[in-house]
Amino acid sequence: MDKRYEPAVRLAAIVFLLIGCFYVLQPFLAAVLFAACVSVSSWPLYLMLLRRLKGRRNLAAALMTLSLVLLIVVPLTLVTYNLADNVGRIYEQVRLALDSGALAAPAWLKELPVVGATLDGYVSRIIGSKTEMLELAKNLLEPARRFLLAGGLLLGSGVAQTSLAVFVSFFLYRDGQALAAALASGLQRLIGASAPEVAQTVSRTVRGVMYGLLGTALAQALVAVVGFLIAGVPAVALLGIVTFVFSLIPVGPPLIWGGAAIWLFNDGQTGWGIFMLVWGFFLISGVDNVVKPMLISRGSSLPFLLVLLGVLGGVLAFGFVGLFIGPTLLAVLYGLLRNWSGTPPEPL
Repeated sequence: MDKRYEPAVRLAAIVFLLIGCFYVLQPFLAAVLFAACVSVSSWPLYLMLLRRLKGRRNLAAALMTLSLVLLIVVPLTLVTYNLADNVGRIYEQVRLALDSGALAAPAWLKELPVVGATLDGYVSRIIGSKTEMLELAKNLLEPARRFLLAGGLLLGSGVAQTSLAVFVSFFLYRDGQALAAALASGLQRLIGASAPEVAQTVSRTVRGVMYGLLGTALAQALVAVVGFLIAGVPAVALLGIVTFVFSLIPVGPPLIWGGAAIWLFNDGQTGWGIFMLVWGFFLISGVDNVVKPMLISRGSSLPFLLVLLGVLGGVLAFGFVGLFIGPTLLAVLYGLLRNWSGTPPEPL
């Protein structure tokens, strides 16, 4: 072979090899990226544990992995199981009630301020007319069931993705120092003297986004738990876990505190039901709508618009774990562009 073509042949071989590796890893890409985000954000904790265990990497990695199982996989699995178990049951109960004509307007509906009488009259008219009731059920019940089942499928895929990510994270913890040295060497060859700064930017950005998402989810769950305790809602611990998980999903927490408010109304506690609606709208959802973008933007210098696009685009591209991957990838790109340009761009 002519030596003039050897560089092109080597380059083509490398490109084809990279393409092949991408297709092999594509089914696991979301889990691997999520594992990398979790490992990077919790790396200081792993190093501290490694020092306490006198350098026993396998044991330290195993303990970190077990912690991730208890903190991420187990709560998500419990939420998914309860959702899947209850959606079908509730749907069947409502359908049977519609078929038997046993539905009636709840007594607390009249007691709602301003709109109570109007809503009670409308609901009573709908229930009294079987034709209108069946039409309303056809328009609302089936879409609601599909929406809840789609949420259950998303959470189910999230359980599988997070389980695989936790498994991968064990090896990232155990061999993380060697991987970091290899990546640092590769970056040094690719971009030269700016490699340490780039690596620091990526690490700081990943931690900022992950701390922002998880910190906000924890804050939202704590605010919700306080509201549930004040209002006397049962199963506060389980609802707190569900709120923590659902806070990672856009418009997720209102499903929880809204359901709690409906339970209070149905139990005859109209005042506490109104309190739960106000608490949920202004405090629980306020954490999601205000504190989350502030924390993420402060930790990663990511504009609000990119946070929103990252969350929504991440879910569409990667599923449940895209809630973390999407904002993280956009934050890393934004931080690198800002460093390379030398002047920070104006917030969007």
